[in-house]
Amino acid sequence: MLSNTQNQQPVFPNQQQQTLQQQNPAQFLQFHVKPTLQIKKNAITDEYKVTSQVLGFGINGKVLEIFQKRDGEKYALKMLQDCPKARREVELHWRASPCAHIVRIVDVYENLYQGRKCLLIVMECMDGGELFSRIQDRGDQAFTEREASDIMKSIGDAIQFLHAINIAHRDVKPENLLYTSKRPNALLKLTDFGFAKETTTHNSLATPCYTPYYVAPEVLGPEKYDKSCDMWSLGVIMYILLCGYPPFYSNHGLAISPGMKKRIRMGQYEFPNPEWSEVSEQAKQLIRTLLKTEPTQRMTITEFMNHPWINQSMEVPQTPLHTSRVLKEERDTWEEVKEEMTSALATMRVDYEQIKIKTIQDSSNPLLKRRKKTNSSGTDTQTPAT
Repeated sequence: MLSNTQNQQPVFPNQQQQTLQQQNPAQFLQFHVKPTLQIKKNAITDEYKVTSQVLGFGINGKVLEIFQKRDGEKYALKMLQDCPKARREVELHWRASPCAHIVRIVDVYENLYQGRKCLLIVMECMDGGELFSRIQDRGDQAFTEREASDIMKSIGDAIQFLHAINIAHRDVKPENLLYTSKRPNALLKLTDFGFAKETTTHNSLATPCYTPYYVAPEVLGPEKYDKSCDMWSLGVIMYILLCGYPPFYSNHGLAISPGMKKRIRMGQYEFPNPEWSEVSEQAKQLIRTLLKTEPTQRMTITEFMNHPWINQSMEVPQTPLHTSRVLKEERDTWEEVKEEMTSALATMRVDYEQIKIKTIQDSSNPLLKRRKKTNSSGTDTQTPAT
């Protein structure tokens, strides 16, 4: 439970514990006892210099750059209006903080901010930017299938830790996957627990809250959903990593179209050429297993982490992919997709029956249709750079 104090400092796993976590999450959880979250009541400005520099935007507002006065270390500050929902978000994120691939909470303060009682969450600063921005900005260096495998393993590590402690993240998407730095060896971490929920075997999650492009089929109707939603999201992210565009699209201006809803529920997607021509069948089969429309048929995170494409990455072919080039060519479209996803968050938090969406005539994937037309004209059939 949450409590208030000023003295106890958070304890995070050492190298031995992190190694154990990666090898056996269940054993790690028994070995590592997570300390109770201690919320400080003194002013955050006693220990940190708060700046007006905006680092990014989360579900509930902007994230600011701050510096620890003691050593000048840079951190990120997220502010939430104090309420039971906010405290739950902070508590679940805190429980997940020992994972090497989840953004770490350093301190939490209960302070007045602009006359309102707020929770101020101090987190490690993720200077490396978003996952796909990093791939987009690679220049001429080819992005390979083996690199995609390594990235998916990092994301899988985060989901495996969460599911082992009965937390479903429920909003696993590219914008919530950030690098610690610009360095080549930077860690990829999952953040933003605004939609996270604790789940047990007997209590499935029921509130639709997903971003449409990464939404599992059962979220689109009245059915309940659970940890398998995160597995669906892994499938969508893996798909994008291997080609540069998502498997499902809505028409511009609509948060989620009827046609897109139907395709997601029926699991209708394809592996079109040229982007998929050289991708291994093993990778495609893994995506098919992750994107199963029936949640009970979808693989679990344990099965995912034990899949050869994930746990034997040195055996995954170093095939150069089209991903970086496609992301660059479709940069404007990608930004539009992100904007639509952001605007759709509020919509997807209410029951699907309450969402009013106008009918559309053409519900096909406009990006893919344009790319097919370009490919058929012979102007976009080059192989990726090696």
